[in-house]
Amino acid sequence: MTDLLSSTLFAAVMALLSWWLGTGAILWLVRLPANMFRRSMSLLTVLLVLSLLGAGWSMREQSVTADYVGFVSVIAMWSWHEMAFLSGWITGPRKIAQDPSAMGLRRFVLAVQALIYHELALLGNFGILFAMQQSLPNHVAMCTFALLWCMRLSAKLNLFFGVPQVGEQYLPQHLQYIGSYFRRSTITGCFYLTISLSGGTWLWLVLQAQRGAVEVSTGWILLATLLGLAIIEHVLMVFALPLQRLWGWAMGQRPANVAVSAPVLPTHPDRA
Repeated sequence: MTDLLSSTLFAAVMALLSWWLGTGAILWLVRLPANMFRRSMSLLTVLLVLSLLGAGWSMREQSVTADYVGFVSVIAMWSWHEMAFLSGWITGPRKIAQDPSAMGLRRFVLAVQALIYHELALLGNFGILFAMQQSLPNHVAMCTFALLWCMRLSAKLNLFFGVPQVGEQYLPQHLQYIGSYFRRSTITGCFYLTISLSGGTWLWLVLQAQRGAVEVSTGWILLATLLGLAIIEHVLMVFALPLQRLWGWAMGQRPANVAVSAPVLPTHPDRA
């Protein structure tokens, strides 16, 4: 069993399944009737507490099992944040659509106001993990959360500056106004910059492993795979691929609380 857990293939598949199942579970929960959100958040809050305990345990241990526990624990706590946002519980003080006349810094400030509570919640969670990590040897949990946060921030910036595929049709109806802060446009410099940084980092990690400069541990494989999946998510902002093929079980029906028509998005790439 230890040999199986330590294998590169098993760790990569585990990261892939965690990403696929975690994303699908949130897509399924947010498509339930809105009166179910309180129950979903209650269950996820219990899972959040358990995931913090799991992350704390993993930080104290140096083993393959601890790497998996730390990784899965962070995926679970990240799911809480995603559901808290998509349910509308934690978003920002601005709960109306973007001002169509807003440009430049004002447009950015208004967009931040629509999301800031969610961003502060993520930073608070990271602060807790950082405090828990002090003097403890296993960093898989904290690195997993940091990676998710960096790639999530990258995705938000790309949606703000503009990408061909913004996915606003998947927003619940009560968050339909969030789509007005996205911009559908041709690929911008932000996308080239972020995809170059993330792709370059992934290639550097792989080259370091091939040269024997780093120890290819289970935690390393989990993180490298997760980064690769996050890069793929960025690529999906450019190419129109139906998400139902990946998460058909989570998106099979469109309930009343999901918008049928997408909000009108700004489409002027020359206006930042």
